[in-house]
Amino acid sequence: MSQSACQISTVGLAGVDPAQLAESNINPSTWLATDFLNHFNEVIMLLEMLPSAPECAEDIIAWQPMTYCEHFAASRLKHRDLVIAAYEAADPAIRGTLDGIADNMNSILIAARDGLKLGLSSRTMANLAVEVAWRLKPMVARAGSLINGDLAEISPQATAQAAVDALFDA
Repeated sequence: MSQSACQISTVGLAGVDPAQLAESNINPSTWLATDFLNHFNEVIMLLEMLPSAPECAEDIIAWQPMTYCEHFAASRLKHRDLVIAAYEAADPAIRGTLDGIADNMNSILIAARDGLKLGLSSRTMANLAVEVAWRLKPMVARAGSLINGDLAEISPQATAQAAVDALFDA
């Protein structure tokens, strides 16, 4: 799930009011917004409900993976263009790490969604849902930490590559 489709924003970031960033839930140090994690938190909630509400399987099966930009482009958020522009301006190493985490979560959810289409027993569906939710929660937490500025999530190789890329972009 590449972020290359992100080039839809025409909003510039020069002179953006810090209050507008805060209103948009954009972290001023990473230029990323935790609202992206709602895409995963919603399906995790459905997975957790599945053991006691098997009808949730339909909603999980209908779930579709989305990249950061796809999520915000499809949203009704007032400042969605600013959120996408901020993502484009974010450090490539930070973006890459977030994209990697999101790609992993999307892959897990696609596999779980496809498994639910197989007509599994209620017990097997419940076990699958519990296991998938359990595996996704720490990944969402890691993505949230990264968005909120915990840069320990970034690999030294990604940081070094970003520095080299910056030299050539100058």
